[in-house]
Amino acid sequence: MNVVIVKNYQELSVRAAQLVADQITRKKNIVLGLATGQTPVGMYQGLIKKYKKGEIDFSQVVTFNLDEYYGLSPEHPQSYHYFMWDTFFQHININKEKIYLLNGITDNIDEECQRFEDLIKKRGGIDLQILGIGDNGHLGFNEPAIGLKSKTHLVNLSKATIHANVKYFNDIKEVPRQALTMGIGTIMKAEKIILLASGRKKSPVIVKTIKGPVSTEVPATVLQLHNEVTIILDQDVASKL
Repeated sequence: MNVVIVKNYQELSVRAAQLVADQITRKKNIVLGLATGQTPVGMYQGLIKKYKKGEIDFSQVVTFNLDEYYGLSPEHPQSYHYFMWDTFFQHININKEKIYLLNGITDNIDEECQRFEDLIKKRGGIDLQILGIGDNGHLGFNEPAIGLKSKTHLVNLSKATIHANVKYFNDIKEVPRQALTMGIGTIMKAEKIILLASGRKKSPVIVKTIKGPVSTEVPATVLQLHNEVTIILDQDVASKL
């Protein structure tokens, strides 16, 4: 586990964008696992700038998104499908046929989850997985539990996650109670992983993730068992290490 501490969120975003860009340069048809939320936004902006400068080419890149709210259509402004297109995809030259997102309004959950797993396998697995981290240590939407599911699945969101996400909706009643997410096993099969974290609020869970015992009660601790993990932190979130 390689822990990189930088000055602030801006530097974190620049460092993350450079790491991803380097991997794309090395392997033009790289398979990326992508995260949503506020933390990776700066990284996406950095990658867009590099593309517009002609430094990187996304035409052969393949992407899989970590998760999606269950019950939200792709057109819903708070769906992760909408987020990714609005924040990233529409600004680069990625082939839309190589973008894979979970269907939040599927009529057959099991079939959709298996479809996603099969597509990842067909594409040769994820080369580089980008992760954020929840206040409670969740990765994707894999919430703290007695046991964690390995493959893509439907999950009931915890009260902590629902309350953390209410800022994106008009009312807490609008926040979805379920989501589709890659499982921990799927995430851990990625060849390389980058975890991004920023802000003092997440400093307690970062301490547990890096120094605590591996436990399903803090899902992010499983990253200690992966051979190629880089954790990029700003000084605020790293303040308690």
